[in-house]
Amino acid sequence: MQPAFTDAPTPAGYTPEDLAAAVEAAIRAPSVHNSQPWRFRLAGGAVDVCLDRDRLPAIPARDWAGRVSCGAAVFNLRLALAVLGKPAVVAGPSGPADPDVVARLVPDRPRPASGAERTLYAAISRRHSNRMPFADVNVPPDLRSRLREAARLENAWLDLVIGTSAVAALAEVVHAANRVLLRDEEYAAELDRWRREETAPDGVSARAAGYAPEPQDLLPIRPFGGRTRPAGRDYEPEPLVAVLGSASDRDADQVTAGQALERVLLTATAGGLAVSLFSQPIEVPAARERLRVALGRTGAPQMVLRIGYGRPGYPSLRRPAASVIDRS
Repeated sequence: MQPAFTDAPTPAGYTPEDLAAAVEAAIRAPSVHNSQPWRFRLAGGAVDVCLDRDRLPAIPARDWAGRVSCGAAVFNLRLALAVLGKPAVVAGPSGPADPDVVARLVPDRPRPASGAERTLYAAISRRHSNRMPFADVNVPPDLRSRLREAARLENAWLDLVIGTSAVAALAEVVHAANRVLLRDEEYAAELDRWRREETAPDGVSARAAGYAPEPQDLLPIRPFGGRTRPAGRDYEPEPLVAVLGSASDRDADQVTAGQALERVLLTATAGGLAVSLFSQPIEVPAARERLRVALGRTGAPQMVLRIGYGRPGYPSLRRPAASVIDRS
């Protein structure tokens, strides 16, 4: 039998120029405390995304935080490479010889980027955590469906918490976890360590932190030294709250959850929405289990999101792309 011939081009390995261009997008990903715990390198024409353990925040779930953050960076890399016409297939870590490699991006067949990829890629530069109050306006059903679909496309799930009592119950889980964490003096000191000046290339500045938390807030914004709010400028009473989760909670599932998180965030940004993230109930095992049971899920919650229409906020800065590329 004669072999089938095709005119489809054979994938070529990524070049240093491809890597440099893609990393400019990757570093815009969210990370816990804006710690940016990632490094990138070429490996035989593929791109390795590596966990930088020296930059992991000293929190109980530090490895989880690193893998989810790196997963979000992987998704941005995928979009950037697709826009270059050089899409990638994501492979798992290469084995115990490289314990800090969380994902390897291998070249796929060259093709033009899709319209959806270009839309999400354009949203990367506009996306940032918005910790300010949102407008008391409902997110329309079509946008809600698109957010759920974004998670599904990355093999994750996004549950929207609907109803005053359900939102209040979830908020209590987040508050309980936040109280547990802040009672730990070392944890509170770690938050202090990531408070930064406005010109710092990592951490969270007072301007990006939003308003300082107050007892009446439905959800506990991290106390990164935010500003005192003006009178009458409370947070919206009924935000759209969602929980992102994965089917399981292995290391690879957490990297997948990071990719799903970033697709959801970019989909929200492209739709004109703002989002803030709450990892406290994921960092406290008892709270995470309580959240899972309340949702009726068999998988693992990976992040709580507050979604709505916000005023333009203040993005946290990033380290230069060149500083996170290993040139070996």
